[in-house]
Amino acid sequence: MKLTSVLAISVATAFMAMATPSYAEVSELEVAEQYGISYLPMMIMEDQKLVEKYAKEEGIPDLKVSWAKFAGGNVMNDALLSGSLHFASGGVAPLITLWAKTRTNYQIKAVSALNSMPLYLTTNNPNVKTIKDFTDKDKIALPAVKVSIQAVTLQMAAEQAFGPGQQNKLDSLTVSMSHPDGETALLSGNSEISGHFSSPPFQYQELAAPHIHTVLDSYQVLGGPASFNLIWTTTKFRNENPKVYAAFFKALNDAIGQINKDKPWAADAYLRISKDKDSKAHILGMLNDPNVVFTTTPQNVLKYVNFMNKIGSIKAQPTSWKDLFFPEVYALPGS
Repeated sequence: MKLTSVLAISVATAFMAMATPSYAEVSELEVAEQYGISYLPMMIMEDQKLVEKYAKEEGIPDLKVSWAKFAGGNVMNDALLSGSLHFASGGVAPLITLWAKTRTNYQIKAVSALNSMPLYLTTNNPNVKTIKDFTDKDKIALPAVKVSIQAVTLQMAAEQAFGPGQQNKLDSLTVSMSHPDGETALLSGNSEISGHFSSPPFQYQELAAPHIHTVLDSYQVLGGPASFNLIWTTTKFRNENPKVYAAFFKALNDAIGQINKDKPWAADAYLRISKDKDSKAHILGMLNDPNVVFTTTPQNVLKYVNFMNKIGSIKAQPTSWKDLFFPEVYALPGS
């Protein structure tokens, strides 16, 4: 080969190396989850070290994965923006808020849905039959005032019940509280908490008590099944860590597949990992509820987006549900 040809190839190779950034993928992955059976796929991922397993297949043999529990999506969002967290998980509303705020910088999007589940607002007040019956004497516990999926669903229900422009009618009654604390307060009857807008398993455990009843079902508000939890991260993290991202996504699909394949095994796994004192029969009943589905397919996410945009909670308006998600789930029948 002529010297000029060798020089030309060398120069071209150098320019290609300059044009294509090379990143060292993270050696330690920080993942956050919250409380409840809705996070069972992530519990299984942690318990079986599935992310580590698939990271090895991607050529990363020594990935360390750290898991942390948070009480609400708003706290996780702060951690994600600070760089101390790589994957966050939570309700649809916190993701939508963060997606809208970071479109021009961090570009945070959802990896996928985690499940579709109905959320129940329960009460120990026998005089409350609908949300119109709540008074100033009542307090409603939910994960995060105004920003949690429960808070936004309650705003949607308030607008439906009280009329346009009345979405904040019940906001003054809401109190930020973790699901375990909210359940304890509601069941005790000795606190100011008379309502709890939660999720499985807490809502089912509460309804097992004779003095607790349901006031509101999120599926009725949404007009059908809807995603409850999602997992999200920054575009920067996904771009700079394609192998770790791929390993995480494979691990998630593996865990969901195991749950859907063997519900009795999944019930045992939940009780063992969470150390919940509930019975297997009760947990299995939740998992067998046809309205409780573990899936990566987003459902009715746009209904939350459109509502939040209408009331001014977010300024952005996507053209499709895909605008809020990374491409790995584009082939799914989302909405």
